[in-house]
Amino acid sequence: MRLELGHVLIKDVQFGNETKLEKGVLTVNKEELINLIKEDEHLASVDVDIAKPGESVRITPVKDVVEPRVKVEGPGGVFPGILSKVDVVGSGKTNVLKGCVVMTTGKIVGFQEGIVDMSGPGAEFTPFSKTINLVLKCEPVEGLKQHDHERAVRFAGFKAAAYLAETAKSMTPDTVEVYEVDPFLKGIEKYPNLPKVGYVQMLQTQGLLHDTYVYGVDAKQIVPTIMYPTEIMDGAIVSGNCVSACDKNTTYHQMNNPVIHDLLAEHGKTLNFVGVIITNENVYLADKERSSNWTAKLAEYLGLDGVIVSQEGFGNPDTDLIMNTKKIEAKGIDTVIITDEYAGRDGASQSLADADPSANAVVTGGNANEIIVLPKMDKVIGTLDYVDIIAGGFDGSLAADGTITVEIQAITGATNEVGFNKMSARGF
Repeated sequence: MRLELGHVLIKDVQFGNETKLEKGVLTVNKEELINLIKEDEHLASVDVDIAKPGESVRITPVKDVVEPRVKVEGPGGVFPGILSKVDVVGSGKTNVLKGCVVMTTGKIVGFQEGIVDMSGPGAEFTPFSKTINLVLKCEPVEGLKQHDHERAVRFAGFKAAAYLAETAKSMTPDTVEVYEVDPFLKGIEKYPNLPKVGYVQMLQTQGLLHDTYVYGVDAKQIVPTIMYPTEIMDGAIVSGNCVSACDKNTTYHQMNNPVIHDLLAEHGKTLNFVGVIITNENVYLADKERSSNWTAKLAEYLGLDGVIVSQEGFGNPDTDLIMNTKKIEAKGIDTVIITDEYAGRDGASQSLADADPSANAVVTGGNANEIIVLPKMDKVIGTLDYVDIIAGGFDGSLAADGTITVEIQAITGATNEVGFNKMSARGF
């Protein structure tokens, strides 16, 4: 499987009479984009705004973040099973609008969405203070059910990203990155002396709007399976999560997963990156046992020497994380886990809800309970109505002067568990 990612570098985003891309400047016809999104009868109103790095702007509540990508050559299209037909993606050529994203906000579905500040101390904890953000504010029709509301906002982000990415379909990219992974047996023959490494990616699937989709299928319904790493870069996995902002994988995180990128960078040099095993994080014990059994079985079947396991979320999924680690280690396969911590505001509490001596190689994204004071911003995109009740907030988080005191749990991507964040520590 060979994929060429063409990076079209975006220097600025602005509104204009025509949606086009020239010399790194993306011009967006605001009315045309709004009309496209409002084709969904579940949305009563849609507005679009732009937030740029360094501005005194706060975006909240943030639902999802999507990087615009378009399939230029090869099978399928970006977001298969969602916007494109269900072809196997991850090969051919895909162009990327690099440096800008689509972000969704508006009336909240659950109560766990996040904050993105474009400047100030909070900006240091989120990667999305460094991107130019085209923000959709979507308001649902009266009486809309929660899952229909979530789906409407989710699809709005995907449709907007696809709409913008079309401007780069026929463009020559500024840079091109090539990723290639061989079929299993060919890869074993090609790199006989390199350690065989796999990546176990745990997907948030706790239900009650804690959803991740694989080729359009709710991952609660899957059993662990194997994917080429490049499939994920074409949007085969997307977020439908309304969970704690600090460690949920937005669709942007899925498409730019640094674990996958780093393993591919070493593939054929220091290791043989055999592939990705995706697994879920369901709530019933039988489901946890089944998924962790299958995950360990697949790691053994592939003959892996080492595995990296990344978690999504905390609390209940800590059990899945430890189950996966114990069972993979019991197969004689070395395991490193990536997680984050909920160790209390003083850092003195137990970091994970579960533990085992076999989980002795850990990378952490930081302590989500750490407190931060976010200064007032000159402009808010979205609404401050939910600041006191989002995960990481509390009664009185929003002060009368506009400052916000919250745990960094409330900042989108602050302790991300694929490592796309500022903080980390390692212990062996």
